[in-house]
Amino acid sequence: MKRWTSALVVLAVLPACGAALAAELVFPNLTGRVVDEAGLLDAAQETALAAKLQALEEKTTDQLVIVTLSSLQDTSIEDFGYQLGRHWAIGQKDKNNGVLLIVAPNERTVRIEVGYGLEGTLTDALTKIIIETSILPRFRAGDMAGGIMAGADDVISALTGDAAAIAERAATRPEVKDELFAMVFPVMIFLFVILIFILIWRGGTTGGRWSSGSSSGGSWSSSGGGFSGGGGSFGGGGSSGSW
Repeated sequence: MKRWTSALVVLAVLPACGAALAAELVFPNLTGRVVDEAGLLDAAQETALAAKLQALEEKTTDQLVIVTLSSLQDTSIEDFGYQLGRHWAIGQKDKNNGVLLIVAPNERTVRIEVGYGLEGTLTDALTKIIIETSILPRFRAGDMAGGIMAGADDVISALTGDAAAIAERAATRPEVKDELFAMVFPVMIFLFVILIFILIWRGGTTGGRWSSGSSSGGSWSSSGGGFSGGGGSFGGGGSSGSW
């Protein structure tokens, strides 16, 4: 009985510990569509990028924010990324259509963090292609600004209907194709199992109906620089890469 009581106490305390760890992260202020905390962009580059991101939002309502970080504060870019997206509430609340392009030069890692509502368009596989073919080659050559701008252009292209052209790059890069197969194959197996389950379920019941829910984000926003998040939320979708 004492063991069960101890286990329940541990389980009860874990969420509080997780919340405390998350609270220790210090997020930069959302001062605009480009938050260059690491100082990787000059004024002209930042202005050009901000104009592109504003045009994207005006055309699609999708919010893309570029952020460079001086430190990940001893956490992974994946954990930092989705928490930052939620904290800034990037994307519209009813669409969760936010995207973050995150660069942490001191840790030599980059991530495209995708909001719930765009995971079907900016898939993990597609964001991986963008990182591997557009961003990392430039970063490895020392062109940080060029990598950021190329990555932003690709994300914008994908969100405005040109995802297929980006995906075609995998055919010319065997290593990326192999990585994508390794990512996609387990998903295909999982979907096949789900399909079998659905067929069995339909065969054994009548009038059954599946339903799906939607996630809603927080209400935090920043008024800095005349730009704010719209209440969107994130669940960890996207891809990362290192150089």
